[in-house]
Amino acid sequence: MDRQQEFVLRTVEERDIRFVRLWFTDVLGILKSVAVAPAELEQAFSEGIGFDGSAIEGLTRVYEADMIARPDPSTFQVLPWRGERHGTARMFCDLLTPDGAPSLADSRQVLKRALDRASDKGFTFYTHPEVEFYLFEAPADPAQTLVPVDQGGYFDHVPRGTAHDFRRAAITMLESMGISVEFSHHEAGPGQNEIDLRYADALTTADNIMTFRTVVKEVALEQGVFASFMPKPLFAAPGSGMHTHLSLFQGDKNAFHEAGADLELSKTGRSFIAGLLRHAAEITAVTNQFVNSYKRLWGGAEAPSYICWGHNNRSALVRVPLYKPGKGNSSRVEYRAVDSAANPYLAFAVLLAAGLKGIEEGYELPEGAEDDVWELTDAERRALGIEPLPTSLEAAIEVMERSELVAEALGEHVFDYFLRNKREEWREYRAQVTPFELQRFLPLV
Repeated sequence: MDRQQEFVLRTVEERDIRFVRLWFTDVLGILKSVAVAPAELEQAFSEGIGFDGSAIEGLTRVYEADMIARPDPSTFQVLPWRGERHGTARMFCDLLTPDGAPSLADSRQVLKRALDRASDKGFTFYTHPEVEFYLFEAPADPAQTLVPVDQGGYFDHVPRGTAHDFRRAAITMLESMGISVEFSHHEAGPGQNEIDLRYADALTTADNIMTFRTVVKEVALEQGVFASFMPKPLFAAPGSGMHTHLSLFQGDKNAFHEAGADLELSKTGRSFIAGLLRHAAEITAVTNQFVNSYKRLWGGAEAPSYICWGHNNRSALVRVPLYKPGKGNSSRVEYRAVDSAANPYLAFAVLLAAGLKGIEEGYELPEGAEDDVWELTDAERRALGIEPLPTSLEAAIEVMERSELVAEALGEHVFDYFLRNKREEWREYRAQVTPFELQRFLPLV
């Protein structure tokens, strides 16, 4: 037993923890958990906990149902919303097959494999997400009009606003779990908020995002409101994105920074951006995985609809933020397409794969966009070589299924399951008769 495992066992005993929840995600990024008693922890560390994987989206087929969840002791945290007395803790798990091999269906393992490939090239991958979400009056009923908790706008200070208390409570809870928050504010939509997590290595960030979503939902329940990470819940309001800042480090040195270069951006950084752009359409089904995601991407309000990059240009898919002199280690790029409902493990894996491909193949970075890309005509965009992102989940699937890069990044099992699941989602969506159709056509024909 290693020191981290011993620390977990000692903490559980000292703090009178009665339940330990073992967390993992399905292929779509939905959090799953199983609770074990403290007496079972030693066995969980050494052998894992068995469960029926065929009952979880995308994990196994019925005839190979048995799976093992083995907790990662470095992710141990006490859940503050469960109270101090007879408390509850959690650990993220890696999923294994019965013979102890890493499961090909485990999203966390997909990201670990991508990070290992980066490490083999001498890189450590860091991410910093800006997570947006909506708060609605509870109960939120899909059959009824959603009612936001306020009518605030971007950066608005709403006196005694629900969101102030909400963000304070959520951030306090996150920080009590060791998750650092950098910024928080009211976003552009009514009842829309943003909380930015401090940068960390990509695996830690992905774990933190899964925890973040749970914390936000728990605090919302405590305060009698409803929190949603749906990409586009309101027709006339902005969607919820998860703009993600990306950087590669070689030891203590930021691989994206080069003093004296244009924008202080190194050849590595430029090729990484070129990789993101060249493979953007292929990875969109992963970074924007639901039919609703495309209502955000093509709904305006600063959502990136076109494949281009720019220096501090918020209409571009990839933005190079303003460089601060003397802050070379803060050099980074911002990928703006990811939405708040993405599976963070898979999203980070394909973003890293695309960027690394650019570095490996020495992709050249095209000219950056200086204009507001949304204001250009289609002819002007074509003249500049600016292509659109997929306009629907169907279009994104068609590009993804031909992508060797995404197939390699996800692995055959996840790749095949993901495509099957998304095709079914599109078929079900396409078959719906919507309120729009009834309102538009029923009186006419």
